[in-house]
Amino acid sequence: MDIDLDTGKLIVFIGGLTVFLMIEALSAARESSVSKVGRLVRHGFMALVNTSLVRLLTFVPMLAWLVYVEQQGWGIARWLGLSGPLEFFLSVLILDGFDYLWHRANHRVTFLWRFHKAHHSDTEIDVSTALRFHPGELILSMFAKAIWVLIWGPSAFAWFLFEALVSFCAQAHHSNCDLPDTIERWMSAVIVTPRFHATHHAVRRDLGDANFSTIFSFWDPMFRTLAPRLSKASMTTVAIGLPDARGRAQSLSQWLVEPMDNANLDLSQPAKLG
Repeated sequence: MDIDLDTGKLIVFIGGLTVFLMIEALSAARESSVSKVGRLVRHGFMALVNTSLVRLLTFVPMLAWLVYVEQQGWGIARWLGLSGPLEFFLSVLILDGFDYLWHRANHRVTFLWRFHKAHHSDTEIDVSTALRFHPGELILSMFAKAIWVLIWGPSAFAWFLFEALVSFCAQAHHSNCDLPDTIERWMSAVIVTPRFHATHHAVRRDLGDANFSTIFSFWDPMFRTLAPRLSKASMTTVAIGLPDARGRAQSLSQWLVEPMDNANLDLSQPAKLG
């Protein structure tokens, strides 16, 4: 069963990546100033490194922890006796709330920001940006997730469902796609859309220091970290990335050493939202 769940998560990942790559090829929202193939190869290699390291170091311990917590009956979900569709839905909702807090911490805690800025140093944004994370950030996030599992106590199915949704939604809201204004406006009130998240990747501090949600978008207005989503016109003109990332090498070597580079460290300090 555990292997089936993991395989399902992989299918969602590959399927989502394929779908959004096709949409970008047919109708991209922004023109890219660099080679699309080069970005995909580079970010694909990053994903390969990350997947290998994370599976080697954390997959088995995390799976064992999930099973152990469930067997012990630990966590709020277990204490409430939740099961079935209600447990799946509430687990995804609560875990997404934890993910919002973790993402926000990655922008506020300087040590965590050292790793997370490897993701934000990308000066373009498309579906391949969803692959661009430093392995150190992913390993650190597993410790945070272990705490979430202990607090909430999700079933293994709910956990893999959440992980699959995070993967798919990250691909969706990083993609170089756009929706008609009316649909985008209604959807962004509930889930994170490309315009909603492109705001988070903007160079402008008052925009980039906001919109931390991953699946459901209502966490940002709830915790007062919402910045206006970009307009259709702004989607094609807004500068993406970090201030000191402009003109810097976007190489694999720079990606690996990003946590040791002091550039953009001051961005872990809160900005005033406009």
